[in-house]
Amino acid sequence: MEIAKLGEFGLIDRLTKDLEKKNESTKYGVGDDCAVLSYPDTEVLVTTDMLMEGVHFDLTYIDLKHLGYKSAMVNISDIFAMNGTPRQITVSLALSKRFTVEDVEQFYEGLRLACEKWDVDIVGGDTTSSYTGLAISITCIGEARKEDIVYRNGAKDTDLVCVSGDLGAAYMGLQLLEREKAVYYEQYNELQKKIAEAKAKGDDQKVTTLNSQLSTLASPDFAGKEYLLQRQLQTEARGDIIKKLRKAGVRPTAMMDISDGLSSELMHICKQSGVGCRIFEKELPIDYQTAVMAEEMNMNVTTCALNGGEDYELLFTVPIGDLDKVKEMEDVRLIGHITDQKFGHVLVTRDNQEFELKAQGWNPL
Repeated sequence: MEIAKLGEFGLIDRLTKDLEKKNESTKYGVGDDCAVLSYPDTEVLVTTDMLMEGVHFDLTYIDLKHLGYKSAMVNISDIFAMNGTPRQITVSLALSKRFTVEDVEQFYEGLRLACEKWDVDIVGGDTTSSYTGLAISITCIGEARKEDIVYRNGAKDTDLVCVSGDLGAAYMGLQLLEREKAVYYEQYNELQKKIAEAKAKGDDQKVTTLNSQLSTLASPDFAGKEYLLQRQLQTEARGDIIKKLRKAGVRPTAMMDISDGLSSELMHICKQSGVGCRIFEKELPIDYQTAVMAEEMNMNVTTCALNGGEDYELLFTVPIGDLDKVKEMEDVRLIGHITDQKFGHVLVTRDNQEFELKAQGWNPL
C-alpha cells in the first residue's frame, strides 16, 4: 500500500494503535500534540541520534526490521552509558515514495522488539516525505538518581579501564557485507552488459539464458561468519552489564558506549577527565571470527578492535579498589588503567613496545 493512501496521521495510527505503556513516568503517549512524562524524584536523561541512508546504513544488506531494532538500540545504549534506565522514545521518519506502508510496519516491528526488551515506551514522533531516501531520528528519554549518573569526566589516576563483550566484530561484519555487495554487483553489471549486447544483436535465446543466470546469481556464503553479521545487523545495548555493576555495588567513575571505536571513546574520556591512559594489546577482547576475518582480508585485527566502531559495548573506568569485583564479572574485561595526564595515551603491544594511542574511529562528517 502506498503511504499517501493513508496519509501521515493514518500511518501513525496504524503503527501505534496498540502500544501499551510500561512505565509510570509515561502519563500520556501518542495521540496529542505532546507526550506527557513525569519524573518527580529523578534526573531526566535525553539523547538523540539521526541515521541517514547511505551514511549510516545500506538497505542493500540490512532489512527494515533489523534497521528498526538497531535504530532503537543505539539510542537505548546511550542511556545505559550514563548509568541510567531508558523509559521512552520518540521516532521520526523521512520516507521517499519507494517505501510502502508494509515497509514501515517492518521497521516498527523491529523498533518494538528493541523497546519491549528494555520496557521502553514509544510515545511520539513525526513522519514526513524525503527526496533522498530514508532518514531516521530517534530521541530516547531515561532516568537516573542524581548520585548514580556517570559522566565521561570522572576518571582518575589509577582507575582501571574495562570493556564489556568483545571488539571489532561489528566492523568486520560491515567489511564482509561490503565485500560481498561489491562481488554481487560486479557479476550483476557484467551480466547486464552481456544482455544489452545480445539484445543489440537480436539474439533472443542468449538473452533468455543470461536473464536466467541473472535471476539465479549466487547468494553469499556466510557460513562460519554468522557472529560478525549479528554484531553488525543486530545491535544490542548492554543493559545487562549495568545490572551486573549495580548488583556488585560498583559505580563507574566514567563511562561511554563504543559507537565510534574504542580508541576514540577512550580519548574522549581522557580529554574530559584530564588524564592519560595505558592500554594493553594482549588484553583487548577479540572474538575468533573477528580474528579470522581480519586475517582473510589482510587487516590488522588490533586496529579493527581499536578503531572499528559500532560495537556498542560499554567502556568504563572503576576505582582500583573494585578490582576483585570487576574480575569476577562475566563478559567484562580489564584492558588497562588511567594514568596522570603527563604520561599521555599509550598502547602497550604484545611484545611490550609502546605507541601513542590515536583516535582513529569513524567520523560521519
